[in-house]
Amino acid sequence: MLLDTASLYFRAYFGVPDTVRAPDGTPVNAVRGLLDFISRLVADHSPTALVACMDADWRPQWRVDLIPSYKAHRVAEEAPPGAVGEPDTEVVPDTLSPQVPVIEAVLDAIGITRLGAPGYEADDVIGTLATAARTPVAIVTGDRDLFQLVDDARGVRVLYPRKGVGDCDLIDEAAIADRYGVRADQYADFAALRGDPSDGLPGVKGIGEKTAAQLVTEYGDLAGVRAASADPMSKLTPARRRNIEAASAYLDVAPKVVRVATDVPLPDFDPALPAEPADPEVLEELAARWGLGGSLTRLLDTLAAAG
Repeated sequence: MLLDTASLYFRAYFGVPDTVRAPDGTPVNAVRGLLDFISRLVADHSPTALVACMDADWRPQWRVDLIPSYKAHRVAEEAPPGAVGEPDTEVVPDTLSPQVPVIEAVLDAIGITRLGAPGYEADDVIGTLATAARTPVAIVTGDRDLFQLVDDARGVRVLYPRKGVGDCDLIDEAAIADRYGVRADQYADFAALRGDPSDGLPGVKGIGEKTAAQLVTEYGDLAGVRAASADPMSKLTPARRRNIEAASAYLDVAPKVVRVATDVPLPDFDPALPAEPADPEVLEELAARWGLGGSLTRLLDTLAAAG
C-alpha cells in the first residue's frame, strides 16, 4: 500500500474539526485524522507492506522549467488571510503547516516508512515504487493523476476516497474506461490534452474531457493526435487542427510534466508494517505532547493485530 500522504492529511485536515487540539490548544486534527485513516486502511485492506510517500518538492523546478504555470496559482506571493507562505511556497492553511512535522515525527516513531526524494513529488515516488513492485499495489490518493499507473495485469489499483477513507472507489482499468472513455495507458495523454486548472496545465483550447477522450481513442495517443493535426487528409476539423497546432509548444513538454516519474532514486527501506513502535519512548512523548489519544491507540492496536 502506497499512501499519497499529503493528499490524505489535507483530507483529514478539512474533514476533522479543528476543535481537535493538543493539551496546549494547538490543532492536531490533521495528525489524528491521518492516524485514523491509516488504521482504517490497514484494517480494511490488510496490506503486507506500507509506505507513506512524501512531497520532498511539491513543485519541482524541472516541471516549472517546462511549464511555468505548473501549480503557479498555489504559490503564495502574498499570503492571504488564514494561510501561510513565502514566495514559491505552497499556500496552505496556517493551522496545517505546523502539523506536518508532527505527522512525520509520529510516523517515524511508530515505524511506518516515509519516503521522499529531493526534486520530486510524492506522485513520482509512488510511480517508481508501483513500477518496480513485484506484488499487487494499492495506491491511496485523491489525485486523479495517479490513475495513469493503474495496471490490471500487474495488480496496480488506486483507492480513491470519496468520504474519509472508509468509502473508497476502487479504480482499475474498467473504472477508468467507464469514467473517461480511455485506457489507463492513455490517461496521461488524455490529461495533457484536456489540461488541469488545479495543476496549472492549460490543455488545448477547445478540447475538454469528452473531446480529449475521443481524440486519444481515435488516434491512439498524443503523438497520433498531433500527426493527425499535421495531416491534411485527417478527419480533424480545421478549427481543431489549428488549436492543436497552436498548442505545439505546450504539447512538446506536457507529457513529461503530466507523466509521473518512474525512475526516482530512492534509499534502501523496509516497507514492512511495524507490529510494535520503532521508538516507544519518543512515541509516548509525542502522544502526551500532542494529545494523540485514541487515534494513536487505535492505529497501534490495528498494527499489532495485523502483525
